[in-house]
Amino acid sequence: MKLYKAIVATALAAASSIAVPVLGQAPAHAASGVGVIANLWSWNWNSVARECTEVLGPAGYGAVQVSPPHDSMTKGGTVWWDIYQPARYELTSKFGDEAAFRRMVAACNGAGVKVQVDAVINHMTGQGATSYGGYGFSKYNYPGLYSSQDFHQPTCQINQGDYRNDAWRVQNCELVSLSDLNTGSEYVRGKIADYLNKLTSLGVSGFRIDAAKHIHPGDLSAIKSRLVGSPYIHQEVIQGDQEAVQPSHYTGVGDVDEFVYGRKLREQFTGQIKNLRTFGESWGLSVPGDKAVVFVDNHDTERGGSTLTYKNGDTYKLANLFMLAWPFGTPQVYASYTWNNSEAGPPSANGGHATDVNCSNGQWTCFNRQVAGMVGFHNAVKGTGVANWTDNGNNLIAFSRGDKGWVAINNEGGSITRTFTTGLPAGTYPNVAGGGTVTVDSGGRATVTVPGKSAVAVHTGSTPQPGDKEATVYYRTGWATANIHYGINGTWTTAPGLPMETACAGWKKKTINLANATTLKAAFNNGSGTWDNNNGNDYTLATGTSTVKDGVVTPNAADPCGS
Repeated sequence: MKLYKAIVATALAAASSIAVPVLGQAPAHAASGVGVIANLWSWNWNSVARECTEVLGPAGYGAVQVSPPHDSMTKGGTVWWDIYQPARYELTSKFGDEAAFRRMVAACNGAGVKVQVDAVINHMTGQGATSYGGYGFSKYNYPGLYSSQDFHQPTCQINQGDYRNDAWRVQNCELVSLSDLNTGSEYVRGKIADYLNKLTSLGVSGFRIDAAKHIHPGDLSAIKSRLVGSPYIHQEVIQGDQEAVQPSHYTGVGDVDEFVYGRKLREQFTGQIKNLRTFGESWGLSVPGDKAVVFVDNHDTERGGSTLTYKNGDTYKLANLFMLAWPFGTPQVYASYTWNNSEAGPPSANGGHATDVNCSNGQWTCFNRQVAGMVGFHNAVKGTGVANWTDNGNNLIAFSRGDKGWVAINNEGGSITRTFTTGLPAGTYPNVAGGGTVTVDSGGRATVTVPGKSAVAVHTGSTPQPGDKEATVYYRTGWATANIHYGINGTWTTAPGLPMETACAGWKKKTINLANATTLKAAFNNGSGTWDNNNGNDYTLATGTSTVKDGVVTPNAADPCGS
């Protein structure tokens, strides 16, 4: 909503800096039951439906969080925050109508992905007179729904000092001039519950409660008591140092969005990640792991400067990989659109309605795809603890999750080769954080090269199967070293990719496990900034043996080294 970024930035800046605990402390356990949440923020319903079917379900995501589906005041697509100013509870939003919403929910549920809705129930609008659905309203009058008596009266505005000094004003006055619903009213509670119950009747499984900090937890409990079934609830309650309203006040209602988590990861991934050995609640996180929804960033924090964002490139990806590998909270992966103006809304047409997501035009991050392999890792290691921690005293860390998975994260600029204790049974495992394979010996050890700003992660249940497909690529070059940077089903290795071995004079070689895929996209580089990307088109390579020479791909080729 408008100025929400200012509220977030202020609250996070107020949180005190916590010293890193003594190494050796056991990490907190993760939450269970929900699975990894993909937060597809500002994606329209058609795009969410397609992503659930083609990406989220196959990757093992447990849920998708979608943007508010209610009818809202409209700014014609120019801003992102109009969707956080509800005009009525009809499902005629900038992301599609009710029919499209129903189709999306059905498609996601059919793919095994539960749907969570971002529910805005603290307030209505602060400006405007017309909604995306063509509905007319004013700030305290919503014909057929609410009138002035349904808002906190007399009106008051939340002042900055109220956050530390006056919980009543934080929960009863207006947040950035948005008309504050009287959630203590039985009528208002009934209307909110009717809206949420309609969504669950359509197949929605849970809710993210927007601005929960500004609703008394007793009011939220009363609304929750009116809900049909047991929808999953997590609440936006931003922790501020010594504030009167704290996230811990809301754990009796449901889980809580853990905002301190992303700020702490930013500190470490722009410093030394060796400290993450003890990462958990003792670092000053606001709620225990079994009550926390954790994320590297979301739509508010990426605009507030307190967390890493997609603009941080590989560092951002590594922080997300760590989140999916580490046992704390229910992880949420954020994917939205690219922006330069922090106020700007998503790509839109026809009066501000969000257009279909295109993951190849540079307008959308589609980041959920970049870490899809680690979702399987997270699922495979559920319930295990951290063991076999290794670090280099700086920005390389590695650890196992029981005997189910092992990960190494290299936040340094250059490649590092080591022999690691993985804790895994002997075998050959595909690297789900990038590409290639890792061979573990009978003692659980593996010698692994981790490229700079990259990661290697393997887990049980992911060993190459007899039916898996492979592509062996020979690349003709005069470079002393060569890397192959490739993507399978839209998920790419981190640049510069993986090192290729010397096959014979003039030829480099790499064998890649494709699982069920039949092709991959690839480009080559010398590790020092010189690239061969087929004039910007990348190379398309198929299963079997292929050669790439002078810009020409030869499929089903003979071994050019004659071996």
